Amino acid sequence: MRLSKKEIEQLDRKFRLNLINSISGIKPANLIATKSRENHENVAIFSSVVHLGSSPAQLGFIMRPQTEIPRDTYPNILETGYYTINHISDSFIEKAHFTSAKLKKGESEFERMKLEPEYLAGFFAPFVQESPVKIGMKHQESIPLPNGCIFVIGSVEVIHMADHIINELGQLELQTYSGVGISGLNTYYGLNKLASFPYVREDQIPDFE
Repeated sequence: MRLSKKEIEQLDRKFRLNLINSISGIKPANLIATKSRENHENVAIFSSVVHLGSSPAQLGFIMRPQTEIPRDTYPNILETGYYTINHISDSFIEKAHFTSAKLKKGESEFERMKLEPEYLAGFFAPFVQESPVKIGMKHQESIPLPNGCIFVIGSVEVIHMADHIINELGQLELQTYSGVGISGLNTYYGLNKLASFPYVREDQIPDFE
C-alpha cells in the first residue's frame, strides 16, 4: 500500500484516525493522576509520556487541546502544580483504558473504574495503587503546539517501585511486572525483553553482513 498526503486526507475519518494513531508504533501506557484544591481526584490514560532529560530528571507528555469543556487533568496540574505518572500492567488494562471516558467535571475515574488512589510520603497528588511504577511530578512549563495540543513538562520529584524490577544498571525490567504498551487508541501489547546492547561507540560497531 502506498498513500500520498492527498489520499490520506481522503480516507474515511475513522480509518484515517486509527492509521495515523498507530503508525508511530508502540507507545508507553501510563495513568496520569491529579487532585484539585477541593480534593477531587482524577486519573486518565495517556500514551504520550516521553523522556526529556536525566539531569535534572524531566518527563513530558502531550495534552489534547483544552476546549470549551476542559477535562480535569490539565486544570488540576495548573492549579496545584503536581501530578503523578503511573505505569500500567496487564492486570488492570481494562480499568485503565476506560479512564479515557468523558465523565462529568469533578467525578472521579478512581471511583468509577474501581482503581485505588494511594498517597505516599506526603506527595500532594494521588498515585495509582495498582501501578508497579509510580512517579511523582512537579509541573515546570507548558508549551503550546501548532495543532492546539499542549506539551507539558515536569520534573521528577519521587519514584516508587519494587527493588526487583530494576537491574544493576538502573534499567527497569518491564517484563517483570507485565508492563504494557499502546498501539493507536485502544489496542494493547505485552512487553518482552528481546536484547540489550552496549552504549554505541564507532570503533565498536560490528561488521554487519
